[in-house]
Amino acid sequence: MEIAKFFKLLRKYRNTLIIIPLVTVIGSFFLVKNLPNNYISHAQIATGIVDASRHLLDKDDNVNAQEQQVFREFSNLIAIMKLKKLINQVSYQLMIHDLSSPTPFRKFSKELLALHPYERDRALMLFKNKFQSMEPLSLYDKEEDKLNDILISMKYDERSIIKELTIARDEDSDFISVSFDSENPQLSAFIVNTLCNQFIAYYTQNVRQNETNAVNFLSKLLEEKKNALSKKTEELQKYKIQNGVLSLDEQSKAIFGQIMVYNDKKLQAEKDIISYDGAINAINGKFEPGDRKYVEASVSKYNQAITTTQDQLHILEDRYVRSGFNPRYKNTIDSVQNVLTGQINQSSDKYVTNPLVAKDDLIHQKLTLEISRDLAKYSVKSIDKELASLNSKFSRLVPFDATVKTYDFNIDIAGKEYLDVLNRYNETSLKSNFSINLRQVEVATPDVAQPSKKILLIALSVILSVFACLFVLFVLFYLDRSIQDPSDLVNKTQLPLLGYLNQIKGENLDLKKLWDVEHRDKMKQFKELIRSVRFEIDQELQGDKVIAVTSLNATEGKTLLAISLAYSYSMINKKVLLIDGNFDNPTISKTALPGVYVEDYFKNNPLNTQVVDSSTATVLGNHGGDVTLFEIGHDAFIKSRLDDLRSKYDIIIIDTAPLTSLNKSKEWLLFANKTLAVFESGKSITNGQKPDIAYLRSLNNKFAGWVLNKTDFNQKKESAS
Repeated sequence: MEIAKFFKLLRKYRNTLIIIPLVTVIGSFFLVKNLPNNYISHAQIATGIVDASRHLLDKDDNVNAQEQQVFREFSNLIAIMKLKKLINQVSYQLMIHDLSSPTPFRKFSKELLALHPYERDRALMLFKNKFQSMEPLSLYDKEEDKLNDILISMKYDERSIIKELTIARDEDSDFISVSFDSENPQLSAFIVNTLCNQFIAYYTQNVRQNETNAVNFLSKLLEEKKNALSKKTEELQKYKIQNGVLSLDEQSKAIFGQIMVYNDKKLQAEKDIISYDGAINAINGKFEPGDRKYVEASVSKYNQAITTTQDQLHILEDRYVRSGFNPRYKNTIDSVQNVLTGQINQSSDKYVTNPLVAKDDLIHQKLTLEISRDLAKYSVKSIDKELASLNSKFSRLVPFDATVKTYDFNIDIAGKEYLDVLNRYNETSLKSNFSINLRQVEVATPDVAQPSKKILLIALSVILSVFACLFVLFVLFYLDRSIQDPSDLVNKTQLPLLGYLNQIKGENLDLKKLWDVEHRDKMKQFKELIRSVRFEIDQELQGDKVIAVTSLNATEGKTLLAISLAYSYSMINKKVLLIDGNFDNPTISKTALPGVYVEDYFKNNPLNTQVVDSSTATVLGNHGGDVTLFEIGHDAFIKSRLDDLRSKYDIIIIDTAPLTSLNKSKEWLLFANKTLAVFESGKSITNGQKPDIAYLRSLNNKFAGWVLNKTDFNQKKESAS
């Protein structure tokens, strides 16, 4: 339903929807017919970022390049190309060309033409200086600010160039495309080539400078690390020389080996002492006290010689142990041992033991065991001294070892740092010779004009104008709260509808001619709609006779409806009385010039002898003024008068004041059998009118319904569609 209303609104403004796009087409045609042709020049720069053939030295690293990293590198290059510094270089080159060439790219602007020849030469020199130094124009300097204004007037400034400049990566390729659109093919090619050259030169210089700085830094760092490594190595050497340390590992291993040997010999000696003591005790147990005394007395002389030899043997054993078991002492010990053995044998041969018991062998064994035991005991003492000396030497090596290990650790760290810096230095030095990969593989050249967009612009202007009109109409439709057709009135008031009347503009309605002859469509439609309203009123009255006609506001057409209804009823041979109850605006009274007035007929006066019937009056007028019905007569008298009129007329129509006059209209409505209200189409219901609608709703069955006036609604067309 809402869509149908919107299309109805479009039909209403169909002329507007035709005229505005037509005017737009004409205006667009005159605007675009003189537009210059567009020329686009195109160039390509190879970056070498994803080109494997240009990464032979670092191919392994390039294969694993991440897509996000590649995207960042391309974005960085494009951002550099759009730097104001580089665009300014292009601007300077354009001005230098136009000021020094007989065929400039563009016609001189008013600002440039206003300069004297010497001022142009001065401007040319300043632009060249700025180009060489890559400096921007200072707006704080009056002369340079004037040059900036000239750039803007020639559309050579940064904003004008960026507006028509396109820089982008060609899909996923290794190339960056640069294009420029202008009215001059030579200008487009010049801007693209100049920008590419300046970009490559600027980027190359920056990369070279950064790489040189990096190589110099790594070279200094490498020298520092090398000196640090040499210094720590020299400190270790000095420490070893000062403390007599050659090889701590070998020295500690040798001392530890000697300690293990002496420990083994000590254990062996202790085992021998224990075994010798056990054997001597066993032999002693076999001798009787008397025998032992005899033997000791007999051999005392020989024992002294044996003791002396034993002392010599002990001295040799001590030297043998101290020398670390030097073999040269072994022969001497063996010879002394032989002498000692001979002395023992001599002692056994010289003196005979107790003839009663043959214990010569036991005595000989005992002496031998005692000598061996004494040698073993003495060797244990010598071994203990040597072990103490070796342990002392080993303990002295511990702090040396800790210090040397600290030096070795520091040297190892310094060596790793040196090697790391050396690798970085070699890698950077190698890459610095092959890092610059930018090159312009396609040079921009003047190209043919682009296909004309004039037709497209005109079509686009038409589409936009139509869309704008539709949008405006839709906004008006959406914001419109006015009542346009009967269904809107019923929905918004929740009150019944009797009918509607079409709008007749600029015509004086002659009701007599309306019913006597055929008129044009609008008049014929109005007559048919009056008949329809009359029929609906008859259905509502059902034998009653008094109808009150009112409205929410003045000038909504209630008086015309009252007169039309009166004439309509008269056409079906009804006795009709039309009462002008609008004291504020007695239009009917002024038009019909009645013979009887309300103020006279309804006045409660014994002298009032006014008689009204169908033969004397069809219109009951009023004199107007600030007066109300109840101020003329009381309600009982008025009721009696109306009852008298009911007996004389078939239908009584009262044209009351609008509801905005408060009680002036409501007093008439009290005496009406049915009330109908007129509402003007195209108006909306305000908050101030809502109480009046509530009042009409409170009339219940006495309210016959609405009549929508001045509408364009046509029920026949709506039903046909």
